[in-house]
Amino acid sequence: MSCYPYSSSLFLNNNTLSPASTRLHRTCNSARFGLRISASLNVEVHAPDSNSSSNPRITKSQELMEESNKVFVGTYARAPLVLSSGKGCKLYDLEGREYLDLTSGIAVNALGHGDPDWITAVTQQANTLTHVSNIYYSLPQLELAKRLVASSFADRVFFSNSGTEANEAAIKFSRKFQRFSHPGEKQPPVEFIAFSNCFHGRTMGAVALTSKEHYRSPFEPVMPGVTFLEYGNIQAATELIQSGKIAAVFVEPIQGEGGIYSATKEFLQALRTSCDSVGSLLVFDEVQCGLGRTGHLWAHEAYGIYPDIMTLAKPLAGGLPIGAVLVTERVAAAINYGDHGSTFAGGPLVCNAAVAVLKKIAEPSFLASVTKKGQYFRELLVKKLGGNSHVKEVRGVGLIIGIDLDVPASPLVDACQQSGLLVLTAGKGNVVRLVPPLTITEQELDHAAEILFNCLPVLDKTNKN
Repeated sequence: MSCYPYSSSLFLNNNTLSPASTRLHRTCNSARFGLRISASLNVEVHAPDSNSSSNPRITKSQELMEESNKVFVGTYARAPLVLSSGKGCKLYDLEGREYLDLTSGIAVNALGHGDPDWITAVTQQANTLTHVSNIYYSLPQLELAKRLVASSFADRVFFSNSGTEANEAAIKFSRKFQRFSHPGEKQPPVEFIAFSNCFHGRTMGAVALTSKEHYRSPFEPVMPGVTFLEYGNIQAATELIQSGKIAAVFVEPIQGEGGIYSATKEFLQALRTSCDSVGSLLVFDEVQCGLGRTGHLWAHEAYGIYPDIMTLAKPLAGGLPIGAVLVTERVAAAINYGDHGSTFAGGPLVCNAAVAVLKKIAEPSFLASVTKKGQYFRELLVKKLGGNSHVKEVRGVGLIIGIDLDVPASPLVDACQQSGLLVLTAGKGNVVRLVPPLTITEQELDHAAEILFNCLPVLDKTNKN
């Protein structure tokens, strides 16, 4: 999973439950908190007489946010917004205000909110079998694995619970592969290459591969042996790979959190050629850019260059937690029983949801629509926003788009929220990141562009201040 706690504009609570889902209620009655929260589709907040009943200006959302700040560990600088329901590309807060969602729960809800086929897959499986662990086989897990293999370069699949877990597994698989491939050597290749502006996760191995120092420094020492090179620097990457010390190269074909930067074909081809020449593995992290977001099922397909390992997560189960590591048979041959595992990964419920998502997104007509809408949106944004002095560039492919600004993006993100549009930041906080549901309509894209245009003046006010 990719969450970014350094901007209050980045965090949106995406805990929408479908009307068809079982309504689970957890009630907290405490003299200390004086609050009853019902975690269901319709969140009920009952304040004590001494609180909001005497101050009608305090909203239900404000009450919930205040109580949340008392009980949660402070890892998220959340936006001041409590979301309670969603449908399609629209979200609604506790007071009933409507928002056009161009965040997709950080590129997760590819089919939007409340997709009927997804709801059917989840509810039917919940009524059949939810969890058995990986001690046993299950039909939905097998069905999803077969579909992933059939639609990709890969021969085998390992399931995890998130993107960072998928990258953690890829780290272990890469080192095990090198030990397997160099029997008898005391020091096989164990080091890694990652690139500027990259993001691979927050667990100790994955954060060691993440370029931003402030993600790593509070937790050092992290995993040693990682070298960060400039994204796109062919010469530096080739020279280091040729040293023979590199177990694997981790690269995002399109960087999401880093600022919506796309690799060139020449860069990825150079990595592929260099890895092949010395036996290093090439790992494509498609946690955010994969599964249809670029208009291709996999982002690397546009380049015609294929990895040894690919990591997936965000949109795969349409909002339920899942990650996947796709590998070639050559890599899989190095992995034995007990080398890695997960209690919850690849359970029947989440895999059945993922099958429903993959079936829809893999349709050629669906992917073609993403390409068309992405081109339409980029051209529209350039036309409407390109003349603004603060807009340096509109970049991206498909429906992963970044608006690069010469000032911090947070004021624009906040103004958009006030106007009913939810967007994210990226890069160094200067990029507006647009990752809407892939099902968004051109009319909704028109509306989003209009709100962005109308909110641009806030950047002038901020800059003057």
